[in-house]
Amino acid sequence: MKQSTISDGSDDEFPPEKRLEAPNYWLVKAGIATISDMETLQECVAYENAHQNREQILRRPKWKAEELREDEE
Repeated sequence: MKQSTISDGSDDEFPPEKRLEAPNYWLVKAGIATISDMETLQECVAYENAHQNREQILRRPKWKAEELREDEE
């Protein structure tokens, strides 16, 4: 089953603080994996930079951005 890449505003339910302040790394990883648009991804990176700036977490959005760019081609 293919995940839709069309954003319908449902990402509002999961703002950056919910995606990135999960109690464990695996939930943070899942929160980043479910991002479907570049705007939400940028919001998460900005939030992480402003709050915790965890290098291991910031790698995931970088990889996700590459994936989103490939999907746009």
